[in-house]
Amino acid sequence: MKNSTIRIVVLSGIITIIGIILFQVFWVLKTFDLKEKQFNQTISIALLNVAERLAAYNNTMLTNESPVKQLSSTYFVVNVNSEIDPKILENFLIKEFDYRNILIDYEYAIYDCSNDQMVYGDYISHGNGSGDIIKSRSLPKYNKYLYYFGINFPTKTTFIVSNLNIWIISSLILMLAIFFFGYAIVIILRQRRLSEVQRDFINNMTHEFKTPIATISISADVLMQPSIISNPERLLQYASIVKVQNNRLEKHVENVLQIATSERSKIRLIKEEIDLHDILKQIAESVLVHVDNPRCQLIMDLKAPDPLIFADRSHLTNVIYNLLDNARKYSGDQLVVRISTASDSKFISFTIEDNGIGINRKYLKKVFHKFYRVPTGNVHTIKGFGLGLSYVRNIIHAHRWKIRLESEEGKGSKFTVLIPKS
Repeated sequence: MKNSTIRIVVLSGIITIIGIILFQVFWVLKTFDLKEKQFNQTISIALLNVAERLAAYNNTMLTNESPVKQLSSTYFVVNVNSEIDPKILENFLIKEFDYRNILIDYEYAIYDCSNDQMVYGDYISHGNGSGDIIKSRSLPKYNKYLYYFGINFPTKTTFIVSNLNIWIISSLILMLAIFFFGYAIVIILRQRRLSEVQRDFINNMTHEFKTPIATISISADVLMQPSIISNPERLLQYASIVKVQNNRLEKHVENVLQIATSERSKIRLIKEEIDLHDILKQIAESVLVHVDNPRCQLIMDLKAPDPLIFADRSHLTNVIYNLLDNARKYSGDQLVVRISTASDSKFISFTIEDNGIGINRKYLKKVFHKFYRVPTGNVHTIKGFGLGLSYVRNIIHAHRWKIRLESEEGKGSKFTVLIPKS
């Protein structure tokens, strides 16, 4: 599948998800609004009945105007046109709300015209609100009535939301479906990336194996000629070519086996006491001193006062070799490699720094991934499978060490390995 097709599919999926979420939010809000209107209407009818009961109890008549007025989302006032007995009011409220199955917390207060203020009545709880509900204690006055009471529903929003069970469940199911869809997209993109990496690895491996195999094949054809026996120098020359190319193939196979071994569930380490300075010198000389570049400069700055460490000699050798070989492969016209060691109270460290082409910041976290190589287009000037740094990371982790990479494109790279002091 082409990258453009994948982008279109992912973008379409994202747009669809956003549309579904907006549609769901719209209908949830619409349903909430409808429930709120039904609640307000039910409360108004219940309070009207309470006002009529109070008027009948006091032998008075209600005004022609509706006695119930909603002053805010949660606050209602009820004009009863006569004095109000708090106990009688509370009794009527409880009975009316129970009759209509209005199981919600509320608080009420009665207006006292003698001192011109609302006298707090009580807070009636049905246990459906939060334990942290703060009681008002002082409900607002309403200047247009003389004999009235106010009633407030502090848990109204919670009460309405609790009655949206179907919508809440459907929303949770939708969110779960969206989560799995998003997870599937992530997995698809990862698999796509893995396929690209494996394809690049196979192409790269084919390229790396093709040259020595072709060279060995040509050399074998020459060696099979009867006349080669009469020319010992030519015979030795082609035999040497076969040997060199065979060593090259053997090295490629060893690299692949190294990473395969390091990817196992547990790497077996045979630790021994090693002089870090000695092993750094030996490997640096074998890798850098005999390189084809005559302008190679090696700087050794070994300052750690106690260079003895416990490590697996074979794996440590491979780690240092890979880091130095990496510096050599990605060097410029004039290779400068600086190898240094340092020590503090917690760590002994060694650093391998080069003046090569460097790595773009966006690739720094990826270079330790298996098969990964910094993109260079179709140019294949640098040999390798993208396995070296992955192997380095695995061995460093197996030793419970740490590795840091600092790099800037065009200015080289700096690898630092931190070895805890035991």
